[in-house]
Amino acid sequence: MAAKARLFRNPSPRARGFRMPAEWERHEATWLVWPRDPDTWPGVLEKAEEAICEFATVVARGETVHLLVADKDCAERAAWCLNANGARRVVLHRIQTQDAWIRDYGPLVVARGKGARRERIALDFRFNAWGRKYRSLEKDTDVPKRLKRIHGLPTESTRLVLEGGSIDVNGRGTLLTTEQCLLNPNRNPSLTREEVELHLRELLGVRHILWLGDGIEGDDTDGHIDDIARFVDPTTVVAAVEENRRDANYGALRDNLRRLRAMADQDGTPLTVVPLPMPAAIESRRGHRLPASYLNFYIANRVVCVPTFGDPNDRRALAVLRRLFPKRKVVGIRCEHLVEGMGTLHCLSQQLPA
Repeated sequence: MAAKARLFRNPSPRARGFRMPAEWERHEATWLVWPRDPDTWPGVLEKAEEAICEFATVVARGETVHLLVADKDCAERAAWCLNANGARRVVLHRIQTQDAWIRDYGPLVVARGKGARRERIALDFRFNAWGRKYRSLEKDTDVPKRLKRIHGLPTESTRLVLEGGSIDVNGRGTLLTTEQCLLNPNRNPSLTREEVELHLRELLGVRHILWLGDGIEGDDTDGHIDDIARFVDPTTVVAAVEENRRDANYGALRDNLRRLRAMADQDGTPLTVVPLPMPAAIESRRGHRLPASYLNFYIANRVVCVPTFGDPNDRRALAVLRRLFPKRKVVGIRCEHLVEGMGTLHCLSQQLPA
């Protein structure tokens, strides 16, 4: 219990009745960051800007988008692109960031109550640039504190290293993650699996944790869940499946599918597991495998934005997700340039629950 006291104040968010809402629950807004680093998107930065602009425009059909711009030049480029796209409800904020991956360094918001009694807290986790792979990007760990002037919510810090892309919740008490990421010694080396679970429960208000194994090839985040399996309702999970036995992802994704089919939610209800195909392997301009996956979709208030790659499986993936989200418009956004930066739509966004 000493570790519990070190990592968050007492009483914990869970003890105070807070929980992390599912992504499909109502948003007040979405956070995005304007891409600006040519090292992240070598030779395709302008194309990455165009994709983010399209993403922001589509999401803003149903909610406010808070778009962070690092400097005057980024603000001018973003404003021009958004205006050309006819975007509405996109608000620009001059906030310095090192890179655009706000899913992983942005705050995670937990909530309790309804209506006039609704309360929310922005939880500020430590961000160490995916196990200190990119030391210059570790400065983004300070972004949650600077976002307080936008959302105005109480912000509570924890010493736990955690990225938003490493977890997914069903809003009812179940959290999905991977052993490759959360048990990696480059995150919280002093914590056991049981201690990691304790902190997830107490901070995010969950009570049941499901562990998958490894993530996909080319994923420099050490197996983030948002490339391999996602909740689409409280008891349904879509799972990435590689159909090519010779592909490097075949074995790991098959193992994850097997695990999911044996799992249940917090109440003991077996999960409904829906396979989602993978696109064919995509290599970067630098010659390495990129983490292209349809699972990196983002659920907004009115739309579900799905990364597509000009692949024959684009249509299949969109058809599956349209069946699963009958009350939202499912929109494909071409991401073959965005994925050069090692992530796509979900990695580049973070929801602010209402």
